[in-house]
Amino acid sequence: MNITYGTTKNFTPGQLQKLFKSVDWSSGDYPERLVKAMRGYSKVLSAWDGDVLVGLVAAMDDGEMTAYIHYLLVNPGYQRRGIGRELMRRIKDEYRDYLKIVLIAYSGGTEFYCSLGFKVPKDSVPMYLTEMY
Repeated sequence: MNITYGTTKNFTPGQLQKLFKSVDWSSGDYPERLVKAMRGYSKVLSAWDGDVLVGLVAAMDDGEMTAYIHYLLVNPGYQRRGIGRELMRRIKDEYRDYLKIVLIAYSGGTEFYCSLGFKVPKDSVPMYLTEMY
């Protein structure tokens, strides 16, 4: 396995659909919209095994103080090989001068993010208005 990392925002619908569906994310049902969404993010970092997209992290920011990591996903066949950790290291490095890097983790993922230095606040609750289920 020779994983390479890139900064492209140009993906095919098939590449994104395959990756998002591999982790059972409903957004994989909208590959054309994912293509457009990736172009709108401030930063997108990707992991590749040859020409196969195996991981991705996407973030948006205000240009100065706060960055929001929206997606981190790694194809299950490639998990536990350090790819997610490397993508997070790279995105944190991109935002090293920002005051805050924020993400919402599902309860099963908090341990991973805590191992990377993120903290679970005791006085706040993540909220959202809609979801795609």
